Amino acid sequence: MNLDELVAAALAEDVGTGDVTTEATVPAGAHARARVVQKAPGAVFGFEAFGAVLRALDAGVRVQPLVDEGTWGEPGREVLRAEGPARALLTGERTALNFLQRLSGVATAAAEAARAVEGTRAKVLDTRKTTPGLRELEKAAVAAGGATNHRAGLYDMVLVKENHIAAAGGIAAAVRAARERAPDLPLEVEVRDLAEADEALAAGADRLLLDNMTPAELAAAVKHVGGRAKLEASGGVTLENLKEIAASGVDWVSVGALTHSAPALDLSLLLEPLP
Repeated sequence: MNLDELVAAALAEDVGTGDVTTEATVPAGAHARARVVQKAPGAVFGFEAFGAVLRALDAGVRVQPLVDEGTWGEPGREVLRAEGPARALLTGERTALNFLQRLSGVATAAAEAARAVEGTRAKVLDTRKTTPGLRELEKAAVAAGGATNHRAGLYDMVLVKENHIAAAGGIAAAVRAARERAPDLPLEVEVRDLAEADEALAAGADRLLLDNMTPAELAAAVKHVGGRAKLEASGGVTLENLKEIAASGVDWVSVGALTHSAPALDLSLLLEPLP
């Protein structure tokens, strides 16, 4: 689903047969300026979606970003302005802010995670734990916040997990079948201990996903693998333990919370009537 389709669906959900309050109280010819102000610390992202909502209601709406997306800001920062027909600004306010606040929350979580691993070799990865229909936007927000995108979906990388291994009859069988089916794609195998890591390495895995290991176990795995494959830590990662996990020497730490648990960034829209 592209952005225009997403916006159309979101507006249909909210506006339905019409914004009865705005149509009753705001003259058809009235114009206004909307100012969006940040009310909590964080990184803002989602200007394109915000503007798309308002322009879908009236092509005459003009949106002016006032800050660079992904940059950190403090409460009180004005992040954008929009001018145009007052009815369009009011009818689109909540839907536009829903996109902007959600995506800014993801960018903020990514920025906090990226800060937490500074001084280590690790990079923070996102996951496929995204809001249905919003993956492309949420992954763009992750990148804007300073973290790194993992695979976009099931089609651009092979990631053999425990259920694939069980269904295939073992790590070697799963890797062999995956190599035959998609020889040109990166291949990663989920492992739970050093014995499984050895199986995956022997089968030719490019990357190992070290599942739910403690920082000490991760450090031991880094030493054991000795650079024969790239290593990703996953499972039970929080902002509080991220630094310790990254310091184990892994190449990546995947953090599902960047998208599945990021709180919306608090933003407000203030309307000013224009002559």
